[in-house]
Amino acid sequence: TNGDTHLGGEDFDINLVRHLVQQFKKESGIDLSNDRMAIQRIREAAEKAKIELSSSLQTDINLPYITADASGPKHINLKMSRSQLENLVEPLISRTIDPVRKALKDANLQAKDIQEVILVGGMTRMPKVTESVKSIFG
Repeated sequence: TNGDTHLGGEDFDINLVRHLVQQFKKESGIDLSNDRMAIQRIREAAEKAKIELSSSLQTDINLPYITADASGPKHINLKMSRSQLENLVEPLISRTIDPVRKALKDANLQAKDIQEVILVGGMTRMPKVTESVKSIFG
C-alpha cells in the first residue's frame, strides 16, 4: 500500500475555489479572496460542482448576490464542464499516481502482477482518477 495522506478531496475543492475566485475577479474586477462569507459559499458550490461532475459532463455554478459594489449586487453564474475540472486538478491527479508506481516498485511487482485494485476515498468517484489508475493496471 502507498498513498499521499496529505492529498484529498479538499485539495480538489481548493483548486476549484481558486479558479472561481480568479474568474470572478477577471469578470468583475472584484477580489473575493478575503471575503470569508463569499469564500464559504464558493467552497460549498465548488464541492457540489465537483460531485456533480463525477456523474455529469457539465454543471452550472450559480451564486446570486455573492457581493455588491457601487453598481449593485454581483453574482457568479457560470457553466463548468468535466474536462475543465479535470484540467484544473490534473496536477493533483498526477500526485495520486506516483504513490501507485512507488508501491509497485517497493513490492518488486509490475502492474500485470496485480489482479485487483481497491480505490479508497471520495475522489475515486471522479472518472479521471479511475481512468488514471486503469491506465496503469489495464
